[in-house]
Amino acid sequence: MTGSAPVPLHPMPDDWRRALAVVAHPDDLEYGCSAAVASWVADGKEVTYLLATRGEAGIDTLDPGRAGPLREVEQRAAAAVVGVRAVEFLDHRDGVIEYGVSLRRDIAAAVRRHRPELVITLNHRDTWAAGAWNTPDHVAVGRAVLDAAADAGNRWIFPELTEQGLSPWNGVRWVAVANSPTPSHAVSAEPGFEQGVQSLLRHRTYLEALTEEDPETYARRFLGESTGVHRARFAGTPAVAFEVFSR
Repeated sequence: MTGSAPVPLHPMPDDWRRALAVVAHPDDLEYGCSAAVASWVADGKEVTYLLATRGEAGIDTLDPGRAGPLREVEQRAAAAVVGVRAVEFLDHRDGVIEYGVSLRRDIAAAVRRHRPELVITLNHRDTWAAGAWNTPDHVAVGRAVLDAAADAGNRWIFPELTEQGLSPWNGVRWVAVANSPTPSHAVSAEPGFEQGVQSLLRHRTYLEALTEEDPETYARRFLGESTGVHRARFAGTPAVAFEVFSR
């Protein structure tokens, strides 16, 4: 008896012009999908980054007061490598982000401000593909992104945003969740792979605290492995995979 063939991943939709990527921490996008972002920007698409925190609790050897500003600088440098010029921060507290109305409002405001057709976030499921437990920050932000994409289009939810000049935006067509354990779509990682590696390397302070391995060796190995996981489901091509929700 032979096993069944893996279910193919669909190509990501590409008939869009603007995307908003919303994650919890600096480095989430570099671990999650920067190779795909590099390809999209190279194709003329506009991508904006929105981070819920400045990652101030992410380096054990650095006080949050020092780590936050440093990680912001590294995040802006990482975004620039893949051609993203707009990087915004919401200043929720790293490690204790709470899912709720406040977070939904902040993200809905950004959706109204940037008016994306595609919204990107990181895995909101309880676990990663290998069964490792996800962090509360990722779960909270991912869930809030899915809800806020709809909130942004409803004028009766957060009417104070309209009073602030942020008109409802009902133009979000998809929410794409990177690193989901149940992906449905993918983008070839090959065109943007080198930029993805260099983008992750801009988080050098974080990487040097995380691992004793040479940062570049670590970044190439990690991204090579993560983009190779779904190769069999994407015509043998290394891929950045997403779980896509249509709206």
